[in-house]
Amino acid sequence: MTLMVRQADKHRVPARHRHRPCTWVRWRIPGPVRCAATLRVTVVAVAALVTAACSADPAPPSAPVPAVRVSAARLSAALPDDPVRMVLPATGAETRWTQGLDVFVRQEARAVAASCAHDHGTGLPARDPITFIRYYELPDLEFVARHGMSASANVPAPTPGPVRTGTEARTGDEGDDRRGSGAGSGDTAVARRCVAEGTAAATALRDTYAALQGQWFSTLVPLRRDPAVLHALRGLPGCLARHGIEVRDENGFFALADTREQTTAADRLPAVERALGSAYADCMRPVEAVREPARLRLRARFLADHAAEVRTLRASLFTSLRRATQEHGPRLVFPAP
Repeated sequence: MTLMVRQADKHRVPARHRHRPCTWVRWRIPGPVRCAATLRVTVVAVAALVTAACSADPAPPSAPVPAVRVSAARLSAALPDDPVRMVLPATGAETRWTQGLDVFVRQEARAVAASCAHDHGTGLPARDPITFIRYYELPDLEFVARHGMSASANVPAPTPGPVRTGTEARTGDEGDDRRGSGAGSGDTAVARRCVAEGTAAATALRDTYAALQGQWFSTLVPLRRDPAVLHALRGLPGCLARHGIEVRDENGFFALADTREQTTAADRLPAVERALGSAYADCMRPVEAVREPARLRLRARFLADHAAEVRTLRASLFTSLRRATQEHGPRLVFPAP
């Protein structure tokens, strides 16, 4: 059973609409999103979690406490000491590596498609920018407190990889300045083949870890019903009320945050997002104090139960990522506070 999205380059929603705890779900529709939007997820075990997260009624508006402006999020290229921490995150901070890996695979798809289009002298359809996607089932509270509910580092433009030559390259007018530029009419059939080639490359890369990751994320779902976690979550509304935010539960908070982000004037949005993020991080710390040790215990057991797959992951993942960089140019980077 696998959890990751199989197609690497469908339209994605900007990060500011991804703060709900519909974790491990990928929305396909750009623009303002509600949970009724089309969802793609390949783990049935998560369905109940998604339904619960998406069914909360929006809470009455409350004015959050203003937050202090801070510098923008940055990028880091520092790899974890163990690829397990990237593929099987157990803490919010570890999901920074998971986000970077997800972005890398999507950039691989686009780099391969772009190289193919260049070789054939055609353009590709315009696509939304790639963004880092948060995992709010494992909230990175340090990041949220500093940057708000959705702001993250900007994904860097990919560095072009080697251009294929010889029989793979397009023959004919090599002086055509439309090659790979996206300008001109292009060849729709060729463009589709190039996009499919990119998708296949990304799928092959993702397949080196996706099945194991899917099983891990499924293992985390029952934590939502853990008595200790539920007890900790009962203190959330009172804490948020002390920040001037009146909601019934975590889902109510996400509904309020979604409304705020989509109705606030652009010049006020960063301050509102940071205020919401500061309140959320403060009030979720007692919850994470319960969930994080539980996830670490679950991971220790998971690693023992999947020892052979984990050995393969540790032996091959970083090598596969380096090879993709050398051949196609995507950079492996991660959001950092």
